[in-house]
Amino acid sequence: MTTAVVFTGLGVTAPGGLGAERFWKSALTGRSGIAEVAGLDTPGFGSRLAGQVSDFVPEEHLPGRLLVQTDRSTQLALVAAAWALEDGRVDTSQMADYDMGVVTSNALGGFDFTHREFRKLWSQGPKYVSVYESFAWFYAVNTGQVSIRHGLRGPGAALVGEQAGGLDALGHARRVVRRGTPLVVGGGVDSALDPWGYAAQLSHGLTSLETDPARAYLPFDRAADGYVPGEGGAMLVMEDAERARRRGAPVYGELAGYAATFDPAPGSGLPPALGHAARLALADAGVRPDEVDAVFADAAGVPELDRAEAEMIRDLFGPRGVPVTAVKPLTGRLYSGGGPLDAVCALLALRDGVLPPTAQTADVPDEYQLDVVLEQPRELALRTVLLLARGHRGFNAAVVLRVA
Repeated sequence: MTTAVVFTGLGVTAPGGLGAERFWKSALTGRSGIAEVAGLDTPGFGSRLAGQVSDFVPEEHLPGRLLVQTDRSTQLALVAAAWALEDGRVDTSQMADYDMGVVTSNALGGFDFTHREFRKLWSQGPKYVSVYESFAWFYAVNTGQVSIRHGLRGPGAALVGEQAGGLDALGHARRVVRRGTPLVVGGGVDSALDPWGYAAQLSHGLTSLETDPARAYLPFDRAADGYVPGEGGAMLVMEDAERARRRGAPVYGELAGYAATFDPAPGSGLPPALGHAARLALADAGVRPDEVDAVFADAAGVPELDRAEAEMIRDLFGPRGVPVTAVKPLTGRLYSGGGPLDAVCALLALRDGVLPPTAQTADVPDEYQLDVVLEQPRELALRTVLLLARGHRGFNAAVVLRVA
C-alpha cells in the first residue's frame, strides 16, 4: 500500500507577511509586498520594483554566529523552517536524527553574500574575503544549514528548477518519506535583490517595466506586460500520515500527486509540456479533472506564457471549467519559493473553504476562457486543488493537494 504523505507544519517568510497565518490574511485581503527595491542606488535599471520581505530583521530571529555566515536567502529559509517545525509541534529531541530529512530548492544561490565578498576582493584584496564564502553562495546551503541547526541528519537534497523547483522539492520530499524517513522539511526560498542579482533577474526581458506597483504584475490580464521579481518563500513539514496522526500533529492536507516535465526544444513544433505534467500529477493522485476544485496557476504575467497556460487549463478542464487563482501579484515571482508558498495558500484554502483573489488582475481576455478569481475571495467547498509551476527555459511541475 502506498504511503500517504501529509503536511503538518507551515513556515512562511514572504512579501506581505511573516508567518503562514499573517501571509494568508494578506493573500485574502490583497495586501501587496511589491515596492521599489530598497537600497537600489545603481542607475540604469529598466525596472525598480520587487516583492520584498520588508519586515524581516534577521537579528530578531537568528544568533550572531549564523548571521555572519549566511546569505539573506538562507536566513529567510532558516526562520521559515523553524516556524514550520514549531507549527507542526515537532520536538526534534524526541526523534532519532536520521529519521528527519531536509529537501530544499534554490534557483539563485547566495547572491547578496557573494557579491559583497566580491567587492572586498576587488577593492581590498583576497585576505579580506570571508571564509564563509566557500559555502554561503551554494545552492545546497539552505538544506545544509537547516539540517545542522535542527539536527536533521536523515536524507537531504537540493534541487534547482527555477520557478518549478519549489514544487519539485515537495515532490521529492514525499518520495523520501515514502522510502521510510518519517519526517522531512521541504520547500524553497530565494533572494537576490542586490544590484548584480537584480540585474540578472531582468536580463531575459520578461519583467514588467511598469512603475506603479498596483499595475506591474497582472497575470491573465489584457494589460499584462511581464512579471515582478521577488524574494522569500516557504518551508513545510511533511510526514507519514499514520505517524502524524499517532502523535497528534495538525494535518493540513495530503500531497496526493506530483509530476515534472521538460518542454521540447524551441523550434521543434511540439507544444509546451505543462499540460502533460498536470495530467501526470492527476493520474498519480488518482484524480479526474472534474474532481479538481481549483487551480493555483503559474501565472507568469507574460502575454504569450499566460495564453499558453490558459489554453492548457481550458484543454484539461473545459472552458471556464475550474476556478483559477494566483497569489504571485502580491509577492512577485519567488523562483524556488513560489511553489511552496502556493502550497501553503492552497492548504489553508482547503482548511478554510475560500480561494484568495488574483490581486490587481481585472480584465481577462474572453478568448482565455478562464474563470479567474477576481477582486474578492471566493468561498466554496474545496477538497482537491492543482498547483502549476514553470521554470525559465523549460522546467514544469504540477502538484495535487487534497483534504487528508
